Amino acid sequence: MKEPTGTPGSVRFGAFEADITSGELRKHGLRLKLPDQSFHVLVMLLERPHQMVTREELHKKLWPADTFVDFDHGLNNAINRSRDALADPAEHPRFIETLPRRGYRFLAPVERAAPATSPPRVESIAVLPLEDLSGEPSQDYFADGMTDALITSLAQIASLRVISRTSAMRFKGTHRSLPEIAQELRVDAVVEGTVVRSENRVRVDAQLVLAATDTHLWAASYERDLREIVALQSELARAIAGEIRITLTPGERARLASARVIDPEAYEDYLRGRFHWNKRTAEGLKKSLEYYQRSLEKDSSYALAHAGMADCYNMMGYWGVLSPKEVYPLAKSEAMAAVEIDESCAEARTALGWTLFAYDWKWPEAKRELERAVRLNPGYATARQWFSHYWIYLGKKSESLACVKDTLKLDPLSLVMNSNAAFMYFFARDFDAAIEQARKTIELDPHFAPPYLCLGQALEQEALFPEAIQAFETGLIHSEHSPFMLAALGHAYAASGKRSAALAILRELEELSLRRYVSPYYFAVLSAGFGEGENSLTWLEHALEDRSTWLTWLKVDPRFDILHEQPRFHALLCKIGVSS
Repeated sequence: MKEPTGTPGSVRFGAFEADITSGELRKHGLRLKLPDQSFHVLVMLLERPHQMVTREELHKKLWPADTFVDFDHGLNNAINRSRDALADPAEHPRFIETLPRRGYRFLAPVERAAPATSPPRVESIAVLPLEDLSGEPSQDYFADGMTDALITSLAQIASLRVISRTSAMRFKGTHRSLPEIAQELRVDAVVEGTVVRSENRVRVDAQLVLAATDTHLWAASYERDLREIVALQSELARAIAGEIRITLTPGERARLASARVIDPEAYEDYLRGRFHWNKRTAEGLKKSLEYYQRSLEKDSSYALAHAGMADCYNMMGYWGVLSPKEVYPLAKSEAMAAVEIDESCAEARTALGWTLFAYDWKWPEAKRELERAVRLNPGYATARQWFSHYWIYLGKKSESLACVKDTLKLDPLSLVMNSNAAFMYFFARDFDAAIEQARKTIELDPHFAPPYLCLGQALEQEALFPEAIQAFETGLIHSEHSPFMLAALGHAYAASGKRSAALAILRELEELSLRRYVSPYYFAVLSAGFGEGENSLTWLEHALEDRSTWLTWLKVDPRFDILHEQPRFHALLCKIGVSS
């Protein structure tokens, strides 16, 4: 018997592999259905290839004397099922030969993998974008959505670090080797596979690969009705956890085992919503909201669609797409609706936590929601991202930067997480680190606007005004002339003595406010740049009435350092809840 490569503790013959450790029979890496007793009979034959195994030996080993069953019927049934699985006709056998009234003999060459001293240790994993085999580009969103869902399911396992979607998606369509990808993402194993959707059926073929050696640990094929898609995703996650010998807590087992039937059209609209949400643009947020609304029209009890709407409203409020008073109550309502439907929905808890501190200024309540979100889904990077904001706004630098470190472990190639890290360094007053991190983010995608805002602000604090102004001007182009970038540019002009240019920005903001929402916070920023402390405080008080999201920056935004000795400034901090 040869000692080949293969899964440790397995026996290979032809296209088949019998994994003695897990009790599974596979063909070309795909698991075949075979009852336990049939598998045990097959293993006994594989242990003695080309030799007769008598019926008496099988009886003694597998049907002890105190077992009250019809042995002849049981053995014949076990052999027949093995032959069915192997597609091996009794009349012309390739594998199992019958020796009438005496026993059976295994005919094919057998290779046994050398036993491993210990199972492979997998503590981190990446799910690469599942390949869509439909051949229709319009169906990309479905395969991407399936990838996202599998990542979300696996990310609920606390003892497993799972790379987030945005970093994994950067390898879509890549021709790089799995070991190279794993090294860049710093993971032990990689999941890859394909998706085929046909009307209301979906088929997923997936395999788990040990990154260092490019060794296949597991492969499986699943086909389900589209209504059972959540059950399929959970089953995949449980199978992968079992293969890498991750111990699940009772809560994790319960969450992975729970699944509900979903209207296929509602699910598709949800996937389209996530597709546009991940673009993180004003247009993307609006399109995402439309699809979430469509999803809920078809299934009003779909918690993730409610949570998705809350996410959209939250970010519209944060980036000033719409006024805070218009969108944040809607965000809170949608998040609460999702929690009422599914109290274990980490996405909903995260969205609710953001609303509670960014709009309601209820810091203890927000902390409880974010903590719960992290417990429910330790791999959900957005929960830790929002937590980094929560801590830095309160002036807790070390706690915030610890969250930043976690987000970059979970999502190392994400534009959002890398840009967020730059902002947290900025608010922590580590301007050199903020500049370095912002430039690193720009290298990932020079068209992504937020890092230019952070880069300009950090350069300005270092008194590098020409470089800061250049960063803001570039960011203005990529943000489609956004008010927040205009205000930052105006502040830099004013602080560097370019008064006429700053006044031009002020007039532009005033004109823009007649057509769309412009936060009073932006006017406060400009006034601070001119050194007009009283006027800046007046605008900040207007921002308080407006419940501007960026007012939560007030304690840590260095552009307002000139106001720190003013009683009106401290009164604002108290009203927001960040004075201590």
